[in-house]
Amino acid sequence: MGVLAMPKDRVLVVEDEKQWRETISTYLELKGCEVSCAVTCAEAEHLWRGIRPDVAVLDYRLPDGNALQLLPRLRASDSSIPIIILTGHGSIDLAVEAVQLGASQFLTKPIELAALFVMVQSSIENRRNRQKQLVEKDRQRREQIDPFLGRSAAICKVEELANKVVGADSPVLIQGETGTGKGVLVRWIHAHGQRAAEPFLDLNCGGLAHDLLETELFGHEKGAFTGAFQNKMGLLEIAHKGTVFLDEIGDVDLAVQAKLLKVLEEKQFRRLGDLRDRRVDIRLIAATHQDIVGMVREHQFRSDFYFRISTIPLFIPALRDRLEDIPILARYFVDHLAHDLSAGHIELSDGAVRALQSYSWPGNIRELRNMLERAILLREAQLLSERDLHFDVQIVPEPVASRSIRTLDQIERQYIEEVLLIEGGRIEATAAKLGIARSSLYQRIKRYGISRPGLISLVH
Repeated sequence: MGVLAMPKDRVLVVEDEKQWRETISTYLELKGCEVSCAVTCAEAEHLWRGIRPDVAVLDYRLPDGNALQLLPRLRASDSSIPIIILTGHGSIDLAVEAVQLGASQFLTKPIELAALFVMVQSSIENRRNRQKQLVEKDRQRREQIDPFLGRSAAICKVEELANKVVGADSPVLIQGETGTGKGVLVRWIHAHGQRAAEPFLDLNCGGLAHDLLETELFGHEKGAFTGAFQNKMGLLEIAHKGTVFLDEIGDVDLAVQAKLLKVLEEKQFRRLGDLRDRRVDIRLIAATHQDIVGMVREHQFRSDFYFRISTIPLFIPALRDRLEDIPILARYFVDHLAHDLSAGHIELSDGAVRALQSYSWPGNIRELRNMLERAILLREAQLLSERDLHFDVQIVPEPVASRSIRTLDQIERQYIEEVLLIEGGRIEATAAKLGIARSSLYQRIKRYGISRPGLISLVH
């Protein structure tokens, strides 16, 4: 089999002067372009619709019109295609007007062919980058979950509070179990706040060593420590005027907490190894699944920093506390996953919905989405039934009404014990399964007094 040829860039050249037309087309063809030529506005419109060029090179004056008349008609057909205007010295003002009407760039005659080719290439590349950005925005839009999807009183309360504070500039602390959608709510707050047009940067602080976290946040100067071969901007500098999201804030070292408190109160900080204070203006949003108040009582978290970051506290309920929202969330995920996986139209049976509502969802919304994705990939029909649902923790779901009421600590302890058992007592694998840092898992094992045969020998 022969090697498939890469598609060439399609260029439409509209030029009534034969010498220029042939010179330009020959040069661009030698550079690997596929060139189509037109002499009049009418021919240009016909070719434009037929070949859909990647870029058009358009002379200002043509036998049946000019660029000012032709541009609106071409752009009405496809406004994404860049147009380069060629003009004589006496028509520069008119060419500028053409650019204002939508032309991307212009060159004056006599033109330099090398400069024209560079302009053609850059115009095509810019168009492709814009198209990629549009595709990425569309993908993000489809993947972005409405943080308030549902009708339960619990999620409606979160929506009410979020709408009250979204326009403020105060720090926000979002609390909730792993997988409840804290990050989704953070991005919603940024997108609907007054800093929406500014940078959004996020950092998961879970498990990061003190030194690494500090340099990621504040940056460092060349020579600040072994291996600091050049200056590094920190996340705070990069996010100036925007939003900084610190996930797993409970894992932040006490010394770093003190520095972050200074940033919030004085709007300034220092890079590692620097003597100068730098000004910065950010909105901080933090999130955690840990009991921060309990950590403050045990002196594991600074009280002054806690009170500062929790100016606006929001709590996202666990999925088991909003059972009436599960069918809504499940059907939302099924529709979007089926689209992304090209799986066609998929329905959920009533039995599948009842099974979903009977499960305790220790991994919350993240677990629900992952389980439905697995079900769609392994399905036997377009109707998902109970048999298609494979829950992460292999226990038979019992009806919610028949369960005894347990505290969150009891539920969390049971889940940790189950995952430890599944993972053979391996701490690193268990922490990854739970979506928490190893240090956080050690704290919970100690807090709950968890002890299983062989665990002590396996945790290291």
